[in-house]
Amino acid sequence: MTESRHALIIANDRYTDQGLKKLRAPAQDAAALEKVLHDPQIGDFDVEVVHNASADLMRRRIQGFFNDRRRADTLLLHFSCHGLKSESGELYFAASDTEPPLLAATAVPSQFVRSCMSVTRAGRTVLFLDCCYGGAFSRGSTSVRASGDVNVLESFAKDEPVSGRGWAVITASDSMEYAFEGNQLADDSSAPQPSVFTHAVVEGLETGEADLDVDGRVSLDDLYEYVYRQVREQNPHQTPKKAAELHGELHLAHSRRGRIKIVAIPSPPSLQTAMSSEEFLTRQGAVLELQKRLQHTELPVAEGARQHLEEVARNDIQQIAGMASDALGKIRLAPSPDHLDFGLLQKGSTPHQQSVTMHGPPLARHCVAQPKQSWLRVDPTGSGLEVHVDTATEGRLSGDIVLKGVADESVIHVEAEVAPAHGSGGTGPGTGPSNGSGQPPHGGGDNKSPTVVIGHPRTPPRPRTPPAGTAPAPRTDRRAPALAGAALALAVAAIGALVLAIQRAVAALTERGTEGVYGNVEDNIREHGALTPLIICLITGAVALVAGAIAQHDLRNRQQHHTKQAASATNTLTSIAKGLAIPALVLAVLAGIAYLVGSPHW
Repeated sequence: MTESRHALIIANDRYTDQGLKKLRAPAQDAAALEKVLHDPQIGDFDVEVVHNASADLMRRRIQGFFNDRRRADTLLLHFSCHGLKSESGELYFAASDTEPPLLAATAVPSQFVRSCMSVTRAGRTVLFLDCCYGGAFSRGSTSVRASGDVNVLESFAKDEPVSGRGWAVITASDSMEYAFEGNQLADDSSAPQPSVFTHAVVEGLETGEADLDVDGRVSLDDLYEYVYRQVREQNPHQTPKKAAELHGELHLAHSRRGRIKIVAIPSPPSLQTAMSSEEFLTRQGAVLELQKRLQHTELPVAEGARQHLEEVARNDIQQIAGMASDALGKIRLAPSPDHLDFGLLQKGSTPHQQSVTMHGPPLARHCVAQPKQSWLRVDPTGSGLEVHVDTATEGRLSGDIVLKGVADESVIHVEAEVAPAHGSGGTGPGTGPSNGSGQPPHGGGDNKSPTVVIGHPRTPPRPRTPPAGTAPAPRTDRRAPALAGAALALAVAAIGALVLAIQRAVAALTERGTEGVYGNVEDNIREHGALTPLIICLITGAVALVAGAIAQHDLRNRQQHHTKQAASATNTLTSIAKGLAIPALVLAVLAGIAYLVGSPHW
């Protein structure tokens, strides 16, 4: 059953009752929200807008919107209008013909909306309430209270849908406050404006900035967190609220944050069948196979595995979902280093360059590099990219290179200081200092360097010839390989000491067995010297782990000072050392515990 997405936007800004203030935002907000929700590249909703409708028409459209739905449907209902409170404390939505003294007959009660949400067969329903919280009715009304608060969420969190998978309500504020001046509403400048909330929703979806976890989709939680921050920054008196009962994560839109797109090759049908199996071990095996496909050099194959792993991470039980999440973490962008400081450069000198290595499998290395300043240039290499700084402009330069991959984004920060050329008396005509952001004056910041694709397996790296008179950066640091070798030697020594301790302990226990009731195992252990190699094993094993950790830390933080061969040797040696030292330490600790516990009884 294919999923369908439907949205109903109700926007009322004109009212026949003179006591109801005309609203400025709903019409514009409804048009902007309709555009972003209907866009197939963003929301992909089938959208209907009801503008300045009567109460009867609003009820008809709302009930019709929730009727005749399927479990695969996602529904979104948005209100932008006045919110009214009856004397009994119930929330009503104002229609164009609403009369405050006759709310039950001329407005739409929240209970009616809640009832429609409760009985719909749609899988998921989302309600956005952007009501006017500055006051909405005349002081002379006898059936409406002009003070006190309405807890909006309590009006909707009472009934759970009978057949759907969940519901969510997001409100522009947590309560409704009223202000009057004579028979008309007061113009309270501190009262929140409804456009703040809906504008934040539209902006977050349209720009993709609401995609906070950078997974290419805007979830309900992402959108709420983004809207909350935006609204609070613009109006501290307004606090959006959320209530939800959802099974799984609800994605409202696709992100337009410019990530690289790869047409995925789906995993084999047999593997997809294993992913949906009821057997735990079968699904676990499917995840392991997807992990292997994630490392594939053919990017469409790896992308297909990534999409399947994301599905597992969202929907499976915690243990298997954790395995999938760990696998996905290995394809996050990992540039090294992520901060480049070119130091002091001479104006007009040959453009300087530094290298950045992209780590991980091919899918993690495949990304788009976008320099944000015109004085930055990026060239792809076999292992990552080269960053070049143009020295045509004097001053302090500070800029960023944004890397966008299939799964996330990363930023490489670049700094440099360009000093006047030797012999110049200062800043000459037409070569004024850069502005505060490191951009050249006269609009130079608009001429950004072109976007470059990094790590495409079929794109050979561009050969680079070092400028005359310059030498390549040194790559002769052997500290990490030396530490890794020492770690391996210590781990081997720990294994040898453990074997010796075990041999001596066996001899001591054999001798104790021949002595009968008059023997003492502690004396036999000391006589054969079994404790000394055991202690040596503990010490050398621990030191081996520490040396290996230091080697790995040095390798990560000084990647540019190591050749590929040195890095590979370091990783191999530390892995072997760890594989020997940890079992040796565990067995030595267990032997020590057995000696302490058992010796008094022998």
